[in-house]
Parts: sequence; C-alpha cells; structure tokens
Amino acid sequence: MSPARTAVGDVADVAAGIKTSVWLSNGSAGLYPRVARLFAASDRLGLVESGQFETLVWLAAADADVLAEPAQVAPSGLSAALTESHDLSHHLQHVVLVSSAMVYGAWANNPVPLTEDSLLRPDVEFSFARQLGAAEQLVDEWRRQRPGRTVTVLRPVVAMAFDGTSRLASALAAGMGQRAGTADPPSQFLHLDDLARAVLLAAEQRLDGVFNVAPDGWIAGERVRALAGAVPRLKLPDRVNEVVGNLRWRFERGPIPPGLRSYTRSPWLVANDRLKAAGWRPNVTNEQAYVEGTEAKWWTMVSPKRRQEMTLAGLALAILVGLVLIVRAARRASATRQP
Repeated sequence: MSPARTAVGDVADVAAGIKTSVWLSNGSAGLYPRVARLFAASDRLGLVESGQFETLVWLAAADADVLAEPAQVAPSGLSAALTESHDLSHHLQHVVLVSSAMVYGAWANNPVPLTEDSLLRPDVEFSFARQLGAAEQLVDEWRRQRPGRTVTVLRPVVAMAFDGTSRLASALAAGMGQRAGTADPPSQFLHLDDLARAVLLAAEQRLDGVFNVAPDGWIAGERVRALAGAVPRLKLPDRVNEVVGNLRWRFERGPIPPGLRSYTRSPWLVANDRLKAAGWRPNVTNEQAYVEGTEAKWWTMVSPKRRQEMTLAGLALAILVGLVLIVRAARRASATRQP
C-alpha cells in the first residue's frame, strides 16, 4: 500500500449536512468506547449497526488481549467483515484499520525514527505482530479490487490510559527501562484519547495510506526507569541478568509471550509527521501517558493464579527459613549443654 496518499471527504456533502455512514467494530475496553463517543458527537459521521454503510472502522485487530485467546486470528475476523459488507452493501468505500507500530519489529539496526516507508520486520515468534501484518495486507488487497476505494492503516505505539491499558501494553511498559545494569532503548507511549482522535480523523477525512500514531519524541530508557521508580542497578553478568529478568517476568507479569521481549530491548521508535500533516496533534506527552497508564502497582495486575503461586512460594520460603532457624537454635543448645 502506498503510504503517501490523502483523500478528503466530499465537502459538498458536509455542507449539506449529509453524514457518512460508519460501521464500528468492537474492540478493546479502552479504545472502543472512546472512539464511539467521538463518532457519536461528529457532525460528519453517522454510526449504523447494520445495513448499508460507506466506512468500516476495524478496531478488533489491535485488541491483543482478545487475540491472545486460542483460535483467535486477526485477519479471519476482518476478512469475514469485508465479505459480509460486500454482500450486504456495495456502498463500502473506505476502511480504517487500527494496527500497531509493532509490525516494524524491534531491531538494533532500526532507523530512528521509523517512517511509514520502513520495511516490516516483526519478530517471527511474535504472532500478534505477524497477524497485524496479514490484516494490513488484506485491506490493501480489498482496496485494489475496485477503483475509488481507500484505506487508512493506523500504526500506534504502546497505547495506554488509567482505565484501558491492555495486558500486552502493561507487559511492554513494565519491561521497558527495567533491565538490570543494562542500557535500555528509548520508548514511546500514546494515550488512548489521542489514538481515538486519530481514528476519528481517519474516518472523517477519509485518509488513504499508512499513518504512524505517536506523541512527539520519545523517552530515554533511564527516564523510563526513573518514572517507574526503579533504583539504579549494578551491572550483572549476562547469565545472572537473564535469570533475574526471567523471574521478574514470571512473577510480575506471567510467562513471557514468545517474541515480546525483543520489543523491550531494541528500538522501534516511529515518526508522526505524516499524521500531523493531516491535521492530528497529540494532546498527551509520552511521559504523561506512561505515568497514567502504569499508575497501578505491578501487584495489582497479577492474576489470581499468579498471586496464589507467589503466596505458596512465600510460604515455602518462610517454612525453609523457620527450619533453618530451628536447626541453628538446636545446634546452639546442644553446644551449650556439652561439658
């Protein structure tokens, strides 16, 4: 898909008070209600639940928590929606797909920042990013099937808010800037309100192409560590560092999703110039989004099963310490009784 085109909706229709009919897919509990509220207040868009519509806004592909469930595949649901819309209505002309900047992949040799023209190199083990790449290809193929169709692909960085941070975003934020004694790459964090406004702009202006969504600039790894309240760490041997990292992931955030750790170790910073040129402006900085999205302490995000495991581990440790103290006390008592 060419990322450079921008198409603006029919000005005459707007002046006449004719709204573009939009079908909005469900999505994460954080993004969906924000987008729905903005669309409902728009004087250019009209939400419909069925029948004919001109614009399809697909949020479900970026819902990492849903896609983590078994048998959930991003392209299949989107493909079904496009097929159904074709059967019910030949009026569909525009699709807005919320993808992720994770499709670029996190690599030490990534350009800083990545533009929309950069190659997509997601970690082959990270199924979420690979599924999003397939969804992007699917909507591009749909666009090419008939003249006049347009597609907006939005690639946001880690999106957060106090009431809508996904488990994947929490895991990424918790892993960034936290490696023991190691220089961490800079990071970007986007507020869900700013992402919702990007979706609104894409639908209202019928943007055509790929657009990164990120605040201006980024946060240095040391700054992320400071915002998280982490203390400076001593340099540890690589093997020890690996073991410590595995334990932190295991007990604070659960098992490490395959391919996810690379996104906390190498840069995948994106430029937002193209979306800003279309009229979008971020209202929340990287630091503000990070602080709001990670306000809860890590133990509040631990699953009940993980809490049980940690409780049992703590109990076992307490028993072990108690036994050691008893043995030592017994030995001292024995030594005292000896003549």
